[in-house]
Amino acid sequence: MTKKWIELNQKWPLASLFGYVIKWIVLGSIVGFMTGSASAFFLYSLDYVTQLRMESPWLLYFLPLGGAAVSFLYYKFGKSCSKGNNLIIEQIHGSGGTESVPLRMAPLVLIGTLITHLFGGSAGREGTAVQMGGSLSEWLGKLLHVNRLDRKILLICGISGGFGSIFGTPLAGTLFGLEVLAIGLISHQALWPAFAASLIGNITATSLWGVSHLHYPIGQIPVLSFVVVLKVIVVSILFGLTSRFFSELTHALKRWYSYGFNNPMVRSAVGGVIIIGLVFLLGTRDYLGLGIPLIEESFAGEVSPFAFLGKLIFTSLTLGAGFQGGEVTPLFAIGATLGNALSGWIGLHAPFLAALGFIAVFCGATNTPLACFIMGIELFGGEGAVYMFMACVISYLFSGHSGIYTSQQIGTSKHPLRSFPQGTTLAETKTLYNRGTDEKTSDD
Repeated sequence: MTKKWIELNQKWPLASLFGYVIKWIVLGSIVGFMTGSASAFFLYSLDYVTQLRMESPWLLYFLPLGGAAVSFLYYKFGKSCSKGNNLIIEQIHGSGGTESVPLRMAPLVLIGTLITHLFGGSAGREGTAVQMGGSLSEWLGKLLHVNRLDRKILLICGISGGFGSIFGTPLAGTLFGLEVLAIGLISHQALWPAFAASLIGNITATSLWGVSHLHYPIGQIPVLSFVVVLKVIVVSILFGLTSRFFSELTHALKRWYSYGFNNPMVRSAVGGVIIIGLVFLLGTRDYLGLGIPLIEESFAGEVSPFAFLGKLIFTSLTLGAGFQGGEVTPLFAIGATLGNALSGWIGLHAPFLAALGFIAVFCGATNTPLACFIMGIELFGGEGAVYMFMACVISYLFSGHSGIYTSQQIGTSKHPLRSFPQGTTLAETKTLYNRGTDEKTSDD
């Protein structure tokens, strides 16, 4: 920023403020339109391939071949795109070196996710929307030759626009783009741009392209009492531990697949064979795809008490093998089915606990308590806001310093008993922990 421009801002602060607001209405709206349109195309395509898979069960047998094809595409053309959401987070933090978020990320993740779902992989859709949003917003920044700060804000807009439009939650999308970058820190500098992108993205998807989003009945909300609060605390701890288990298992499986098979195509093919084997071993296909039927059953009736574990294992195996997609919708299914399973044991209504699990397990895996709380209000209404806030905060604490996004930084530790150097990522926490354990052992 030039000295003359700084002097003008100081002399006419109100005019510069109006300029800032208008600038980001325009840029945020452009990003929102692009992400909303991309999300709409993706959702219609996803519905089509899912219906095709349901009508043609034999497609499951091609899952190994589909996984190998996805890995080949990323091996041949993806390069840095294989980092997925982590690449976008790294670029926002400025830790990605000379790499940028390439435009080819959008078609690659779109094709990869559709192939995954066509053949029965257990994955989500948030990762696809966020990556498409990040790559499109990065392309816009290059086209307009924006500065480093505006490029960072545009990437955040891409995350928010993609998230808000894919789930129909513009407020949660706004906060998710800000909160997912670092645990305990939110950049208010991008608050208005992120809101503009998320809002316009959602309007574009729903009003312009006719996308409809699913909503679930929360049922009867219990009267606030000490006993109910205690029960919600107990189940929220379980939600947090479950999200931690999911994150750790997914990362461990990625390492194990890599150790066992150097070739990524073979790795994905083997993962597909394992999933097919589990389908025949368990005698059910309930854990394939997004998991939306499981979510609907959790709110409308009863599910198997171990359905959450089945969906968790299938999703971790799918993503660990290198298939494309996201984690969030499967996390919704894991949380909702776990909440339903806990209802008889804890003595609270199943739809109510399904709603808490829906947002709380997602919260623990992404470390975004405010975004998940707001999502709960957008999806289920505000009557149970106290319980939803409790569930998100407690799950966030008990998930520890783990999560599905390994490039997420720790801005502020979740509790004072553990501290981390500035800029530590979730991927680096285990190294620091192991080093600390070794030093303690040596001292002993």
